[in-house]
Order: sequence, then structure tokens, then C-alpha cells
Amino acid sequence: MQSSEITENATPQESEHAGSEGSPDRRGLLVAGIVLLACLGLVGYGMLDTEEPPKPRAVPTAEVTYKVTGTGTAEISYLARSEDGTATVEKDVTLPWKKSVQAPLGKVPTVVVVLDGKGGQAACTLAIRGKHVQRATATGKYGRATCTGELPSGDGEG
Repeated sequence: MQSSEITENATPQESEHAGSEGSPDRRGLLVAGIVLLACLGLVGYGMLDTEEPPKPRAVPTAEVTYKVTGTGTAEISYLARSEDGTATVEKDVTLPWKKSVQAPLGKVPTVVVVLDGKGGQAACTLAIRGKHVQRATATGKYGRATCTGELPSGDGEG
């Protein structure tokens, strides 16, 4: 009966392990717990680290109202929110037409109207922040009119 001698001479902790051969080793549980905590930490870090790339700085704008009066159809080009200065073009527009947009400060708000092959008469007007700036008239086949204004380059009311 050697096994009972070991149990009798063993410390209380050793005899506890000796009597429960089927239970998991405590060191294994400790390692599993540490691994679990490390995994949870990485998952938590991934969820919390949701930093988005910086958004482009908002460009200050001013309200610009373009208006084209007349009859028939025309092609209308105008500057809107585009920061690179490219125009928005609308084709086969039935007149009258009106559009209010936010145009970037420092750009030149412009509206161009080109009558179609049937001709006629059309007038463009431009207002910046509600103040009338310019008016131009187009007549005849493929008649053309351009209205431009000037926006200040800073944030101030101009």
C-alpha cells in the first residue's frame, strides 16, 4: 500500500491533488484564464480603436442664387460647392430656372446660359447673400449670356 503511504505523508495540498486525478490542473486553468483575458483585451482594443481618418476641413461658403428667365430650353452651367472650381452643367433646361447653392469663398460664382438652336431670349441674374450682383441677356440662335460675381476669400461677410 504504497499509495496510502504517499497520501499519509503528503501535505494537505498534495493529498488533495492525489485524490482528484480527474480534475484539471490549476496551472492549466491559470494559463487559460490569462490567455482569455489577453484575447478579451485585444478584442476590446479593436472595438475602442475606431479612430476615423481626419475629415477634410470644411471650406467656408456663401449662398449664391442663380436665376435664368425667358422661354424655351437652354444649357445652363454654374459654380456650386465644388472646391476645384468645376462647373455643374444642366442640359435641355426648360426656362425659367432658379438655383440657390453654397459656393466656396475665394471662387468666382458664375452662371452661363446658352440658348438652343431655336433661339429666343433669356436673361441670367446672380445674387450673393441675397444681394443682386449682375444681369446679362442672351438672344438669338445659340445666344449666350454670362453672369459673374466676386466672393471674398475669407470667412467675413463680404
